[in-house]
Amino acid sequence: MLKKLALATLFISSVSHAAVFDFSGSINYHKDVVKLGFTLNQANTNVKVWTDSFRDGTNFDPVTAVWKKEGSVWSLLGQNDDDATIAPGQTRFDSGLKFTTLGAGEYLFTIATYNNSARGSALSSGFAYDNQAPIRLEDWVQPANNRNMGKNWSVHLSGVDSVTPVPEPETYALMGMGLLGLLGVARRRKTAA
Repeated sequence: MLKKLALATLFISSVSHAAVFDFSGSINYHKDVVKLGFTLNQANTNVKVWTDSFRDGTNFDPVTAVWKKEGSVWSLLGQNDDDATIAPGQTRFDSGLKFTTLGAGEYLFTIATYNNSARGSALSSGFAYDNQAPIRLEDWVQPANNRNMGKNWSVHLSGVDSVTPVPEPETYALMGMGLLGLLGVARRRKTAA
């Protein structure tokens, strides 16, 4: 999934405010949080971030949020559970945010299952389900929804300069193990030679 996101980012990163950045994927557990970083090189008066993945009950009920980087802290700018008025194609329980003015800087757009909302005004405070044991989405009875909801998500961002998928900590761990494995192979080859 991250490979697809990275390729899409490379393809569209040179396009400025006119582009709509589209990303999709799937989650496995009720406590998963998808993170997409985006930047504004200058203030913009029409920034929209939204999901259209609920599809009238085909997939999970999402909650979305936007965060701004201020020094080393990600501060919550807004969070939304239900707003299907942002763009065509959204259905009830889809969500997103629109900003009439947003300053230059680094931002983060998150999507999670309802009711895995942000715990506080800083990203470091985490999300409501962080301390729960993971439940596979197909086995979970989502609040205000049903069991066996689809695990697909799709999000869109407009009015931004670039978008970068943010890997989960598990991805960093796998990348680190892969690098260590490559170093080990290189050392063995060097020793054998």
